[in-house]
Amino acid sequence: MPQQIFVNLPVKDLERSKAFFTHLGYSVNPQFTNEQAACIVISDTIYAMLLVEPFFQTFTKKAVVDAKQSTEVLLCLSCDSREHVDALVAKALEAGGQAPMPKQDYGFMYGHGFEDLDGHQWELSYMDMSAVPAQF
Repeated sequence: MPQQIFVNLPVKDLERSKAFFTHLGYSVNPQFTNEQAACIVISDTIYAMLLVEPFFQTFTKKAVVDAKQSTEVLLCLSCDSREHVDALVAKALEAGGQAPMPKQDYGFMYGHGFEDLDGHQWELSYMDMSAVPAQF
């Protein structure tokens, strides 16, 4: 069985955050969702666990970072095409997200990204493996 990843993220407003990610085309797994947390299904092996901040705080003794002010991690998702990258960024902007950085086009590699409603930065990347230079 392939390994799975569950990215746990603190959120201020769970309902708004669920609406944001469902607007991007992802689904909510009701089996692991309640008033304190929601499981966002990104793929068969990738999940975002959105935890309201007080509940998130029960999993760590460290302070919860305000992702609108500081960055602890950059999340990157692969995409099937350049169009897929652009479509997800467009949906994120429609749902209230922001694009903190301009698009990056290296010919064989194309990327863009968005910040979700709580400031977590999601990078999106498409790579044309047939066009990768011999030495990168």
